[in-house]
Amino acid sequence: MDRLKAFLSSRRFETVISVLIVVNAITLGLETVPAAMEQFGGLLLILDRAILAVFVVEVLARLLAWRLDFFRDPWRIFDLLVVGVALLPATGNLSVLRALRILRVLRIIGMVPSLKRVVGGLVAALPGMGSIMLLLTLVFYVFSVMATKLYGNTFPEWFGSIPASAYSLFQVMTLESWSMGIVRPVMEVHPMAWAFFIPFIACTTFTVLNLFIGIIVSAMQEEHEAEATADREAMASEQGEMLKELREIRKEIAELRAEQGRQPSA
Repeated sequence: MDRLKAFLSSRRFETVISVLIVVNAITLGLETVPAAMEQFGGLLLILDRAILAVFVVEVLARLLAWRLDFFRDPWRIFDLLVVGVALLPATGNLSVLRALRILRVLRIIGMVPSLKRVVGGLVAALPGMGSIMLLLTLVFYVFSVMATKLYGNTFPEWFGSIPASAYSLFQVMTLESWSMGIVRPVMEVHPMAWAFFIPFIACTTFTVLNLFIGIIVSAMQEEHEAEATADREAMASEQGEMLKELREIRKEIAELRAEQGRQPSA
């Protein structure tokens, strides 16, 4: 088992799997091109099934090597789910699963340490992001109710109900055609509408959304610092072992010199 673990964890094996993931991503993309399918459809399907077979063997090998410890690593569980979805029959009500085959490309995240750090930072930021999402939801609800009451009668397609107002305000928050598409037409009927939309943009686009960025950056920095701390501790431990071995070697050399000094000269 130790040899199998070493083989599955080796850099060469991970490189091969990464290359297969990239090739599989290209073949899945080509399957959406009618001209490519017309000329190379059979070859693309064969490559897809062959690569899937390699992924299945890889997951089974990892299950055999790590056994129950396999499920302690979230990345291995993710690989198992992605490969398992690809094995389900893509017929009938499950035909949508054919589109989910592209999720195999996400396996590359687990192979690249820098990408794993980014995802780790995003996961660490989820609790803080949840609080901001709650704040953003409250802000949207308050402004949606206000917009429905203020502009629902004159612009029912945009602000006729709370869901419609929330969707229109979401467009305003993203700054997608917010001025010419929504705000200016509203201001033609309600000249003081700017006093409603400008504070909304300031509260959401320039404040709350920047909090998302701040929390994500902070979480990624903490992830990087934790990894750097672990590397420093590992290096310090290794240096301690080396110093210990050097002291033992110096002690042995001193003992040898003492023994040679006690031996009578011929």
